[in-house]
Amino acid sequence: METKVKEAQIEKTKEEREKKRREKETRKEEIEKERRKRKTEKGKNNGSKEVAEEWEIWDKKEEIAKLEEEAKKLVPECFHKWIYIFGKKQSERMSTRKP
Repeated sequence: METKVKEAQIEKTKEEREKKRREKETRKEEIEKERRKRKTEKGKNNGSKEVAEEWEIWDKKEEIAKLEEEAKKLVPECFHKWIYIFGKKQSERMSTRKP
């Protein structure tokens, strides 16, 4: 009986640690996104259009990578080699007709 209680406590602490880790990662991402946004605004204000465009492209790529990671969590492993198909853009696209 005691072992079940201890196992439950251990599982609970693992879950709590995982939750804190996810919160920390989310916060870091938010800070980094804000930092990039400021740099982009600085680039626009200084007339550096290229820098602002590079940051926007980088943001889009990062967002796509996050969406793929989310898809990997939802899609079974046997389908991971085709994970790009489960992306938002690809899922909205109609496949070509074949005879």
